[in-house]
Amino acid sequence: MNNAELISALNLIGKERGISLDVLVDAIEAALVSAYKKNYNTNGNVRANLDRETGNIEIWVSKSVVDMVVDPHTEISLDRAKQINTLFDIGDVLEEEANAKDFGRIAAQTAKQVVIQRIREAEQGAIFEEYSDKEYEVLTAIVQRVEKNGVFVELGKTDGIIPFNEVISGESYNPNDRVKVYVLKVQKDVRGPQIIVSRTHPGLVKRLFELEIPEIQSGVVQIKSIAREAGQRTKIAVVSFDPQVDAVGACVGQRGVRVERIVSELHNEKMDIIEWDPDIAVYIAKALGPAKVLMVYINEAEKAAKVIVPDNQLSLAIGKEGQNARLAAKLTGWKIDIKSQSQAESEMELETEEDQSAEFEDVDPEFLLNDEQFDLDE
Repeated sequence: MNNAELISALNLIGKERGISLDVLVDAIEAALVSAYKKNYNTNGNVRANLDRETGNIEIWVSKSVVDMVVDPHTEISLDRAKQINTLFDIGDVLEEEANAKDFGRIAAQTAKQVVIQRIREAEQGAIFEEYSDKEYEVLTAIVQRVEKNGVFVELGKTDGIIPFNEVISGESYNPNDRVKVYVLKVQKDVRGPQIIVSRTHPGLVKRLFELEIPEIQSGVVQIKSIAREAGQRTKIAVVSFDPQVDAVGACVGQRGVRVERIVSELHNEKMDIIEWDPDIAVYIAKALGPAKVLMVYINEAEKAAKVIVPDNQLSLAIGKEGQNARLAAKLTGWKIDIKSQSQAESEMELETEEDQSAEFEDVDPEFLLNDEQFDLDE
């Protein structure tokens, strides 16, 4: 391969692997330096230069000017040095060009290994940079295999892993299945970039809504909060900044087509879309839907709310294993205590009786004694 062909080949490799020409040139220069040191068993100061335009290669070696040369790879005689420049003297250091064609088979193999390693490192660096920008985004992944530590997926230029604690419960993963994943973390590993993705993170729901709902993309509708128990149920609060746009209706879509696409992607996870409200009492009441709420008592200091619901709505408000109430609390950020109407009334009656008892106990004992005496006298 001549010099022009070398530069052409490097440009082609760079395009195919997403590596800049400078990185490839640096790799070859480093390889030449390693090859020279390996070939001549020296640790001297060596530098290589590959011209990015012509492809011409030069290797320069620093040598000390001495009276008698012992090691020709690190030393140069005074007479020879003066032929280069008459100003050189004993103890000076100069650079002399070496002949790369003199390299042996071992040196060439060393150079090859260095180039391969540098290209691999450059590829991994480029992938790391590319996918670092994709953190907290949604990607389409192709399932490769399931192993004991997670589900391995292909993400385009590289692979990722869904740890089992980020897998939707009950969801099956077969080779070549396509799934949407949320990029949790991109980190460096000895084997290259490690990309951790999730199917359970609330961010996946948020990004799917942003991709699916044009009104959210344009900013007319905004997602205020999300509470999720992956694979089972999600509550999402939205608000519209345009009075002519219904936030919930925009997310649901005509005949529910928009939300159905998201539900289908999430293993048929139930989706409660509610309208956010600046009035926390109203917001909490909506968050507990589909249950009907009669009254909400707010304790601002403790950020807690007591909610009263009809007797026949109590189990619906709490939900199976407390799920509805739990998600409503996560969605609003408030502690929520739910009581049925009859429970609330009983508590109020009990409080009234206790208040009356307290009033009775406050009466002067002398008055009680006199009153009892008055009855006896009669």
